[in-house]
Amino acid sequence: MSDFPYTDRFTVNRTLPEQGRPRDEVLAELREMAEAEDPTWETGKVSGTMYCGDHEHYQFLDEAFGLFAHVNVLQRDICPSATKFEGEVIAMALDLMHAEAITDTEPVGMVTTGGTGSIIHALLAYREHAAKHRGITRPNFIKPETGHPAFDKGCHLFGIELRTAPIDPQTTQVDVDWVANNIDENTIAIMGSACNYGYGTVDPIPELGQLALQRGVGLHVDGCLGGFVLPFAQELGYDVPLFDFRVPGVTSISADNHKYGYALKGSSTLLFRDKAYRNAQYFYLPEWSGGKYHSPGIEGSRSGGLIAAAWASMVQLGREGYRAYAKAILETASTMQNAVRSHPELMILGSPTFCFSFRSDEFDIYHVADAMKPKGWRFNGQQYPNAIHMAVTRPQTQPGVAEAFAADLDDAVEYAKKKAAAGETPVSAAVYGGVPGGMTDEAAQFIEGFMEHILDTQQSLPPL
Repeated sequence: MSDFPYTDRFTVNRTLPEQGRPRDEVLAELREMAEAEDPTWETGKVSGTMYCGDHEHYQFLDEAFGLFAHVNVLQRDICPSATKFEGEVIAMALDLMHAEAITDTEPVGMVTTGGTGSIIHALLAYREHAAKHRGITRPNFIKPETGHPAFDKGCHLFGIELRTAPIDPQTTQVDVDWVANNIDENTIAIMGSACNYGYGTVDPIPELGQLALQRGVGLHVDGCLGGFVLPFAQELGYDVPLFDFRVPGVTSISADNHKYGYALKGSSTLLFRDKAYRNAQYFYLPEWSGGKYHSPGIEGSRSGGLIAAAWASMVQLGREGYRAYAKAILETASTMQNAVRSHPELMILGSPTFCFSFRSDEFDIYHVADAMKPKGWRFNGQQYPNAIHMAVTRPQTQPGVAEAFAADLDDAVEYAKKKAAAGETPVSAAVYGGVPGGMTDEAAQFIEGFMEHILDTQQSLPPL
C-alpha cells in the first residue's frame, strides 16, 4: 500500500523535533490541511460523518472547548464547573428521554466519550449489576444483528457471551420471538435500536420492554444515532414509535451528543432508569499508595472541554433549535427516499426514519455507488443484502443537494443497468468507515494491514 500524500507539502516528523516550530507556522499548516479537506463534505454529498456542518457553530464550540480544554474533570475540587456541565447535560438528556415517567426509581446518567463509550459502559453496568444482585458469573447479552458492532466489542472485552438475534428481512426489525426463546438464567440484558445505523429503522421497543419485564432482564435502547432527532420528530408529529423511558422495561438509553446533538467529537450520554445500574460499574481502589482512587467510568482523566462544549451546544440550541434542524433533516430524508422510490429497480429496506438504505434485484447496487462517486457522493455500503446507506445530516439540507441526489441517481441507475448487462463487477464494497474491500479472510487481513498502516506510518493523512 502506498503512503498517503501531503509528504511533498509538509515536514514529516519521524522523531520529536529538536527545535520547536513557531506557533504561527504550526497553525498555518493545520489550517491548510483543514481547508483542503472541508470541501469534501461541505457539498452535502457525504453520508453521515459531519452531522452539523455549520462552521459558525463549530467556532462557537471551539471557544467553549478552549476555555476548559486544560481541565481534567477527575479533579472536581479544582474545577467544580465540570459538575455543573456534566450534571446539566445528564439532566437535559433525561428530560428529552421522558425520565419524568419514572416514578419508582431514581433516573441518572453519565457523560462518555462517544457511542462506543456509552455502549460498553452499559454492558459493564449490566454485567456488574447482574453479578452482584443475581449471582451471574457467565453472563450473556442479546442484540439484533443490526445492533451496532460496539456491542460485539464490549462483549468481547468484558467476557460476555453475545447472542445475535435475526431480523425480519422485510421490516428490518428484530425477531422478538427469537429473543424470547434465547433468554435464559444468565441473560443480563437485551437491546433494541432507535434507530439502527444500517437501515434507520426502530426496533419494537414496547414489545422488548414487556419481554424484559417478564423475564427480569435489562433493556438497553441504543439511541446513539437517533437520540437527538427522534424525540423532536415525535414533537413534529412524525410516526415514531415510543422508545424512551415512557416504555416500561427500558432500563438504559444511549444518545450521542457528538452526532445530532451537534457537540464536538468525543461526547455521548448514557442514561439509566435506576442509579443502581450506573453505580454498579463504578471503580474504587481505596488501598492504593497514591491515595484512594475512584472513577465513575472506565476512563480516569476526561476532557472538561468536551463536556463544556456539549453543554454549550444544548443550551445554545434549545428545543426550538433542535426541532428546527430535525424538521429540515426529516424533510430532506423524505425527499431523497422518494427519489429512490421513483425507480422500480430500487427498494428501500424497512420503514426508515432520517437515514435509509436501498438495494436492487436488477443489478449489483454498488454499480450505483461507483457511478455517483465521481460526482462527489460518498455512501456507506451495506451487506447481506448489498445495499447503499445514506445518513441524512444538516449538510444535506442545503438548497439543491436533494435535487442533485435525485438527478445523479437517475444517471447512476442507467449506468448500473449497462454494467449489469455487460456482466461487469463494481469497484465499491460494503465496509463501515470508508475502507475498501469485503470481509473474507483475505479482506480481514487486508483491513488489519490497513489499520496498521494508518497507525504506524508517518504519512497517515488522507489525499487532497
